[in-house]
Amino acid sequence: MVTIILGSQWGDEGKGKLSDILCQKARVCARAAGGHNAGHSVVANGVSYDFHLLPSGLVNPQCTNLIGSGVVFNVQAFFKELADLEAKGLLHARKNLLVSDRAQVNLELHARVDGLEERELAGNKIGTTGRGIGPSYSNKAARNGIRVHEIFDQETFETKLRRLADGYKKRFGDLLDYNVEEEIARFREYRGMLGEFVVDAVNYMHAAQAKGVDILIEGANALMLDIDYGTYPFVTSSNTGLGGIITGLAINPRRINEIIGVAKAYTTRVGEGIFKSEDLGEAGKKLQEIGREWGVSTGRKRRCGWLDLVVLKYSASVNYYTAWNLTKLDVLDTFPTIKVAVAYKDPDTGEELEYFPADLGYLERCEVVYKEFEGWQTTTTAVKKFEDLPRQAQSYVNFVEEYTGVPVKWIGTGPARDDMIYR
Repeated sequence: MVTIILGSQWGDEGKGKLSDILCQKARVCARAAGGHNAGHSVVANGVSYDFHLLPSGLVNPQCTNLIGSGVVFNVQAFFKELADLEAKGLLHARKNLLVSDRAQVNLELHARVDGLEERELAGNKIGTTGRGIGPSYSNKAARNGIRVHEIFDQETFETKLRRLADGYKKRFGDLLDYNVEEEIARFREYRGMLGEFVVDAVNYMHAAQAKGVDILIEGANALMLDIDYGTYPFVTSSNTGLGGIITGLAINPRRINEIIGVAKAYTTRVGEGIFKSEDLGEAGKKLQEIGREWGVSTGRKRRCGWLDLVVLKYSASVNYYTAWNLTKLDVLDTFPTIKVAVAYKDPDTGEELEYFPADLGYLERCEVVYKEFEGWQTTTTAVKKFEDLPRQAQSYVNFVEEYTGVPVKWIGTGPARDDMIYR
């Protein structure tokens, strides 16, 4: 059966920790979309591993890991990340790693173009990671991108790459600092190295599902960064929700056993875009410092604020979560008062909205309606049982369930793998 782990906010919710726990029983762990713009750390056996493009199921030597067809695949990042994991002792990783032959290739050209497109937007920049994810998906949608299987047809690959480079050169002129021949030379080296990892992922996943293999799928980014359902245009360039999982890996919906939404006990966001519950004062700074809120992939500091349950309810209405994993509850341990966003108030009519509107200009004018909770002001770090949490912390968790209509099944109480309550 298939278990799916999805980010429910703007990313960085701590999906990797639950993936690490659940992948111990999985025999296949897969990524469906995104690229090496994703990132999370997994601490296992006292060692911290950073994952960006590769599935974190690689920590389990019994688990095969697949980079799916909906991913934009950077070959250089792939080999670098693999080498880093092997250097930290995951010597089995190489034999447990597969890449779909239908995945799009993310090029150095795309990264260079990404930076120039952000410069064009000036004050309206998206705040991308600069890894070329947007341009890769743009080429895919325009049907002039390069797929992984085409790497092995040297003539086709080089013709298509030169055509892409020429097109961008016409657009950006001398601003485009890029040498197509250098990239072609790199791929002539990669061509001989990559073949052992490439697989027909449709056949592979069909066979795995038919056999009833335990499959764990880790979503990248999060629902509020989805190209269709996120805070557009300040989003990523792929479908980060349930729909992207199904199409990115050819998942049979009837095989899905659980859809887990991962949410922090507060909210963070990287990059530009609306963030109604952001706290620009002392509380936000405190959340950032205690929660160590800076990115694994980029090192960028994250914007911080209170938990927004309107966002979680909206996220659940798109992804149909069967359970929540509420993470980093312990970060709230020292707050005397904890706020939760429960509605947005129309500034003209006073009407309270319990839904997330598409019109972000309208949402920007709305006021946030908060519910305040008494803080517990005692440590919850490493607590393993729900009944051992302070009464105030239990009330906080129970309110999340009541408001969203989705049970909280896992609660993170610290950075270690074992710092987790299972209900």
